[in-house]
Order: sequence, then C-alpha cells, then structure tokens
Amino acid sequence: MTATVSYAPTLEDRPSPPSLRMSLAPSGSAPALLDGAWWPRSRDLWAELPSLTAVLDPLWGRITRVTVNPAHWPTVPHKVPVDGHVVKVGSFLAEQDPHQLLLLSYRMGRWDLLVIPPQTTPVSAAWLMAAASDPLRTSTASQLMDEAARLRTVTETDRAVEAVWDAEGGHAAGGPPSRPRIPAVTAPVLGIPSVIPPNPAKGM
Repeated sequence: MTATVSYAPTLEDRPSPPSLRMSLAPSGSAPALLDGAWWPRSRDLWAELPSLTAVLDPLWGRITRVTVNPAHWPTVPHKVPVDGHVVKVGSFLAEQDPHQLLLLSYRMGRWDLLVIPPQTTPVSAAWLMAAASDPLRTSTASQLMDEAARLRTVTETDRAVEAVWDAEGGHAAGGPPSRPRIPAVTAPVLGIPSVIPPNPAKGM
C-alpha cells in the first residue's frame, strides 16, 4: 500500500514532507518472513524513521525499538525522536539481513520490512513492494533483492538484443518477434487497515 503522512501546520513555513513509500501484507494473512517493504528516500535513519513510525504506530502499536544491519546505513543513531516518544535503534552486522528493518512494539509484536535502496528504479521498487507484501512468498529480504537484480538483467539483455535486431532491420524485414519482456509489476495500492494484529509466530 502507499501511505500518505499528513502533519499539522506549525509556525514555521516548511514544505510538506513527501508521502511514505511502503507496502504491507494483508491484515490477517499467514505469517511470513517479511511483513512488507519500505522504500526510504535516503539512508538517514534520523530523517526517515519519524515518518515511518507516524504511519505504523496507529496500526501496530507504538514502535519502541528498531534494528538494522549497519552495512547500508552510514550512521546508526542510538535513539531517534519521533512524534511523542523516542525509538531506540540497534544494529546487528552478522545476525540481521542487510536489507531488512526489524521493528518492535512493546508487548504487541515484531515486524520485518524489506528496505528497498533509495536509488532503486520505480519499476524494480514496485516489483519488490509487491513481492515483499505477498504472504505466500517465503523469501528473505536479500533473496528478493537478488531476484529483482536477475529480472533487471534479463530485461536489459532482451532490450539490448532487440535494439541490435532493430538496427539491422529486423522489424522492417518481418523477422521473428523478439522474446517477450518480463512485465513490470505494479505494487497494489491498498487502504490502510484500522488494525493489523501482531504476528504471534515471530519472537520478540
């Protein structure tokens, strides 16, 4: 789903923050390795976490702790002030998937999101969002990133072959059609459910 975060106006005339780019698995779906995907606009946790928790707090209960793998985060602050409280941030280099964000809500549950790199193209990001929020998939965050990379490679190869064929008069000569390209997958746009129950199959 795509969530839009609205903020109350302040005395300072600041531009409205952009909408949150995120997809979540359907409410009540079977437990999976991932509960959805998040596509931040930067690798700055201090700047990105407040808008994420602003959407997730009403859905999952107040997010109290977040853990990341520091491989893709230049700076990992110990605490990040968000709306009305502070989120503690931890990092695990060996124990946590480098493309995963783990969120904990005190006495409510644990959730795992695929973190899509900020520089990802919209087509790849849409595919990753749809895949990460599919409750039937059992891929890890890194496995989904690898699969997306393979799909990009195949698509780019097909386009290069077709470009050469066109340059040599392939279409004009009525030659055989090119191989079908991998279709772009668009992540579904869902309404935000009022309550997403905690995942009992995941440990705290």
